[in-house]
Amino acid sequence: MSEKHTMNAIEIIAGELVLTQREIPNPQHKQVLIKVHAAGINRPDIMQRKGLYPGPIDASDIPGLEVAGTVVAIGLDVTQLKVGDTICALVTGGGYAEYCLASETLCLPIPRGFSFIEAAALPETFFTVWSNVFDRAKLQANETLLIHGGTSGIGTTAIQIASAFGAKVITTAGSDTKCQYCLNLGAHTAINYKTHDFATEVKRVTNDTGVDVILDIMGGDYFPRNIECLNIDGRLIQIAIKKGSKTEINLLPIMLKRLTISGSTLRSRNDQFKANIAQNLLKHVWPLLNTAQITPIIDSTYKLKDANLAHQRMETSQHIGKIIIEV
Repeated sequence: MSEKHTMNAIEIIAGELVLTQREIPNPQHKQVLIKVHAAGINRPDIMQRKGLYPGPIDASDIPGLEVAGTVVAIGLDVTQLKVGDTICALVTGGGYAEYCLASETLCLPIPRGFSFIEAAALPETFFTVWSNVFDRAKLQANETLLIHGGTSGIGTTAIQIASAFGAKVITTAGSDTKCQYCLNLGAHTAINYKTHDFATEVKRVTNDTGVDVILDIMGGDYFPRNIECLNIDGRLIQIAIKKGSKTEINLLPIMLKRLTISGSTLRSRNDQFKANIAQNLLKHVWPLLNTAQITPIIDSTYKLKDANLAHQRMETSQHIGKIIIEV
């Protein structure tokens, strides 16, 4: 590592992303310091910028939940990584900067042939999809998964992984172009929610059976329609609430259909919980990335100084796949 002591980083000041200088952090116990080449943009970053999603107490106040780069220093008791390794990592904050700390156990090798930009698109969405769709909902081959927001980073990831593991995927998206993109990624059915009622369409394409699992980022008035869409023993997994946190619940279909409703956020979970996800990804998903059976979808890239523009792009909801900052 050079003798440089400060780095460019993004701070949140009065709801804006501002380029500033910060001290380069030092890796602590079981941490590595990464020279960041690329960082992913995620909706929690936007919520944090707006003051709606404070990070864990011990997290950096610099936004950014996923990075890809090169290990330039290691802390005490780091045994799996060495200086010079190229990795991507899930972090609790600090990604929008030239250097970022990461827990050794939350670092994963960059898949074969991947650029840093492609690798930076992996951690947050792949950890989230695995944890929720496979660990919590226990999606099985031949089951049907409904994904809301099919062209989001989460959506494009979930379509590909679920399809690769033999599930049938139905997704919603906001335009015919986006619906076609979902079909090209492996979705069996894509519903334009602006022109069709998704609950009616789900019942039609499943012959009134419904779906086994729903991955929902919407909440609000989607909730009763999600309940309507679920099959016997169906599972609804709530991971975001773009349409609001409150809704009215009819308990009767939940009882009659033996439904399971679950929600989660990933950022606040401890390193051991996330490390288990990392090991599952390495075992089950990384081989698919290494052989290009699935790949992250990159919408656009921005320079660190243009982080505000990257957020604006996400807030339009016009993007397909991941938005990445090049550092």
